[in-house]
Amino acid sequence: MMEEQQRKKLTWKVWFFTLLGINGFLLLLFIAVLLWPVSRSDMPDKEFIEEEVGAEFTIHSSKQNLNELVNGYVDKFLKDKDNKYTVDFDDDVHLMGSIEAFQTDVPISITLDPVVQENGDIILNPTEMSLGLLNLPKQKVLEYIKKKLPTPEWVVINPKKENIYIAVTQMEVKSNFKVKVQQFDLKNDNISFRIKVPNKTLGL
Repeated sequence: MMEEQQRKKLTWKVWFFTLLGINGFLLLLFIAVLLWPVSRSDMPDKEFIEEEVGAEFTIHSSKQNLNELVNGYVDKFLKDKDNKYTVDFDDDVHLMGSIEAFQTDVPISITLDPVVQENGDIILNPTEMSLGLLNLPKQKVLEYIKKKLPTPEWVVINPKKENIYIAVTQMEVKSNFKVKVQQFDLKNDNISFRIKVPNKTLGL
């Protein structure tokens, strides 16, 4: 009887330390991936829609319309049926979601400050960000998100410069329309875009 109890106790200890060792290994592996040297990423060449002949129109929008439009695009691009990722336009831009790591969903939350470029593109500068409970530099968080989150070609996550470049002028829009951001004042809900309709699109 005593021997059986000792055997059970020994088996329990073996399982406990085995699981502890596995969890420790996965944690170290996860941290190693995050701390891996940051890869270089270059900004896309800037395009200026004024260089193409055509008619221009100004379109005004609101944060509510932008929320619906952007989240609809995110759901379609990522095939996000469960609304795993959301973008919220308030006084800043908020990206919320989760990334799978070792069969576990790790929550991400990023607050970004948008800055309109001279050609109508946007640079998003992160002001606050978190990846699970880990307190890591912005560079490392962006590097990991870049590895795990697919993005269209006109969205460049640049860990080295600690920002996200949105090449609005290079978006693929039906009818070959060209788009540039004119104003992006979220605090005052003042958002406007310039739309260029190339003459060749109209057969001119």
